[in-house]
Amino acid sequence: MQNDEGQSGQSIHNIVYCSQAAQHIDKESIDHIIATAKHNNPRFGITGLLVFGSGFFFQWLEGPKDNLTNLFEIISADPRHTNVVLLTKEDEFRERLFPNWDMELVKSEDISTVLEDAMREAFDPKKKNALFQMLQELNKSPLGK
Repeated sequence: MQNDEGQSGQSIHNIVYCSQAAQHIDKESIDHIIATAKHNNPRFGITGLLVFGSGFFFQWLEGPKDNLTNLFEIISADPRHTNVVLLTKEDEFRERLFPNWDMELVKSEDISTVLEDAMREAFDPKKKNALFQMLQELNKSPLGK
């Protein structure tokens, strides 16, 4: 993987997925996931957020397309979760939703507030629509209840 963001003509892509945590997942496991992401993601131009609650993961990742594709393959094979469901894969996303978050853990009870705040601050209609879609998906999931 390479950090190709910022090169002329490069777009930002995003992947949103949810999954069910394995039985053995605890706070230490979540802390390790976040620490690993904070270490690796900046090198590859990846930003995003991870929500964990009620035994489910919900993650928004954004960055260069090839890097996201490679990362999603790694994530999908990770034994710390099962039933990985790709919710969205946007191939021409031009603006980051979370430009300063190499990876942030958001408590499940706070995710709606984070997404609503980001939607209010967004100027790009495509960005607003993506956040709206995320809120809709969240409201359908166990995390949103």
